[in-house]
Amino acid sequence: MGEVIGTLLPLAIGVAISPIPIIAVILMLLAPRARVTGLGFLAGWVGGVLAVTVVLLLIANGLGMNASSGHPKTGVSWIKLLLGVLLLILAAKQFTARPHPGEQAEMPEWMKAIDTFTPVKAASLGVLLSAVNPKNLMMCVAAGIAISEGELSVGDQIVAVAVFTVIAVCSVAVPVIVYVADTERMRRPLDSLRTWLERNNTTVMVVLLLVIGVVLIGKGIGGLIG
Repeated sequence: MGEVIGTLLPLAIGVAISPIPIIAVILMLLAPRARVTGLGFLAGWVGGVLAVTVVLLLIANGLGMNASSGHPKTGVSWIKLLLGVLLLILAAKQFTARPHPGEQAEMPEWMKAIDTFTPVKAASLGVLLSAVNPKNLMMCVAAGIAISEGELSVGDQIVAVAVFTVIAVCSVAVPVIVYVADTERMRRPLDSLRTWLERNNTTVMVVLLLVIGVVLIGKGIGGLIG
């Protein structure tokens, strides 16, 4: 279990450190219907991460992602290698699309309409950004494989999924929970955090994708030559 959790930690952090959903939830918390839209977005975000991770774990278990000898199957190693390469490609794409010095980063059109969001629409956006986002999907694929490879009992697999989900959603959950607990005090820090993320979105994403991509490539190569 300890080894599985250790493998899951960087993947969960990779999902958690996603500037776009953090900016989205901050904008919702600064909007007129902050409480209901923030909680709706959080519900969708948690539900999306949890559902995708469970589905991918079930698929990995069904495919038998661990060899009887205890060593990773060649196919699993190739999947890890491919995921790592895809993350590096995503990092390169983010880097080349970065704003030039002095330019303002262009925010998605839906962010400009957040003030009009209903709780249902906020929840739908949470599911979309968590479950359909290519980067998060790759992290969840790797997480499902890691849990399946651990050959854990059903109870331990549930615990592992829960740990992964809690860490993955904390960056969205913490601002919402703290805001609900102390609304007035949180407005200024949230505004400052949103400004910082808008300014450093590309840098954060590139570094994150590079690090996790290299780790997955290393694990994939290690499994192939081990």
